Amino acid sequence: MAGRGWTARGGFGIAALFVYAAVASGQPRAIDTNASVLTVHVFKSGMLSAFGHDHLIDAPIATGSADPTARRVELRVNSAALRVRDPKASESDHAAIQKTMAGPEVLDVARYPEIVFQSISAESAGPAAWRLRGNLSLHGQTHAVTVDVSEKDGHYAGSAVFKQTDFGMKPVRAAGGTVRVKDEMRIEFEIRLAP
Repeated sequence: MAGRGWTARGGFGIAALFVYAAVASGQPRAIDTNASVLTVHVFKSGMLSAFGHDHLIDAPIATGSADPTARRVELRVNSAALRVRDPKASESDHAAIQKTMAGPEVLDVARYPEIVFQSISAESAGPAAWRLRGNLSLHGQTHAVTVDVSEKDGHYAGSAVFKQTDFGMKPVRAAGGTVRVKDEMRIEFEIRLAP
C-alpha cells in the first residue's frame, strides 16, 4: 500500500517499563518527554510491493512516569499527535498516509484519542537488559505486549512487535491488495527519565 500505514515515535512508551530496573529512588519519576522518542515501523507487502514503501511515524510521549519500587511504568500518547515521516514519500503521499492513519480503519483518533501503556512485570534478560510485560490500550482495545529493553549510560532502548489486527485495525491495502502493509509492526524506542 503505497504511502499508508502508521508508525509512532515516543508514542507507545511501552519501552519505558524497563526504567524502574535502573532507578534507585523509591519515588515515581517523570519520563523526559523531550529526550524520549518512539518510532513505529510498518512494512510493505504484496505482489506489487516494489511500488509501495515502508512507513515511519513519530508519536511524542504526552506524559509518562516510572515507579522503581513498585515496578510500574505508565505512558500516554495522544493518537492525533502521530506524524508520518516517510523519507521516500512525497508531500502529497504524506498527507494521504496521515489521513488514512488517523481515520476509522487504523487509529480512529476521533473515537480513541489516547494510547496508553501500563507495565505489569519485568524479568532480567542479561546484564542491563530486561523483558517487560504490560498492557497496551490502542484503538479501543487492551492487550498484553512484551518489550525487550537494554540500558546504557542512562538511556533505555528497545523494541516490541505486535499486529495491527490484534487491536482491531485493518492493515491498509491498495491496488486490489497487490500493494499493502504487513499486519506486524515494530516499535523502537529510546527513553530517558527526567532529572
